[in-house]
Amino acid sequence: MSPAPLLRHVSATRYVTPLREGGSLPAVVEADDDGMYVVKFRGAGQGPKALIAELVAGEIGRALGLPVPEIVLIDVDPALGRTEPDDEIRDLLKRSAGRNLALDFLPGALGYDPATPAKQAALDPTLASRVVWFDAFVTNVDRTPRNPNLLLWHGKLWLIDHGASLVVHHDWGDWRARSRTPFAAIRDHVLLPSATEVPAVAPALRAALDEATLGAVVAAIPDEWLEGEPAFASVAEHRAAYVELLSSRLAAASLFEEEVERARARRV
Repeated sequence: MSPAPLLRHVSATRYVTPLREGGSLPAVVEADDDGMYVVKFRGAGQGPKALIAELVAGEIGRALGLPVPEIVLIDVDPALGRTEPDDEIRDLLKRSAGRNLALDFLPGALGYDPATPAKQAALDPTLASRVVWFDAFVTNVDRTPRNPNLLLWHGKLWLIDHGASLVVHHDWGDWRARSRTPFAAIRDHVLLPSATEVPAVAPALRAALDEATLGAVVAAIPDEWLEGEPAFASVAEHRAAYVELLSSRLAAASLFEEEVERARARRV
């Protein structure tokens, strides 16, 4: 597979409205390409690690052909919030000056409700299996029935909010060993009951994530998001750790694939 394309860069021109979800205060913002985006701010409480996870997991999802909105890097001028009446939002924009992350805004999209039988019955088991494999690979703990992070837009399921992925990077101690774990949290995945084809879809998904693709995804992380990590002596070393982490996890894919099957058997 060819390396993932470089992310587009845009600049924020207008703060439209906050999306008060959790403590991160994402927002709908207009950019200089006339596009509307959901922006995740580096100045939010979760810091740049959430943006790194969003970028890396999201671009891996896109490389696998999964329905993830386009991800762009967006520059925020602190003057953007000069007339914002909300003190919290104004402070957030000041702290987030510089490069942030944004996803294409899907206007009118509805949240996926697993409790609605018609929606659950209509779910394609092949797609569900691919999503479950992907979330197990990137260790995404945040696609549960309580918080699916799935949208329905124009009759299609879309994957959003991957900032809780890559759990290991919040504490790099013993990360090489922890990269090769089954990921027991997959038992809580909202799509697990429908993911009946993981053994069938896994070989193609593994093959899609070659070294060049993983390297290109990690290369897209801005240097400034990687600075100051005490576990590594340099930005280059920090970046290389992400590539090794993902490559190691891919090499041990059978561990989480087997865990998916065990967890699904317990849920059925």
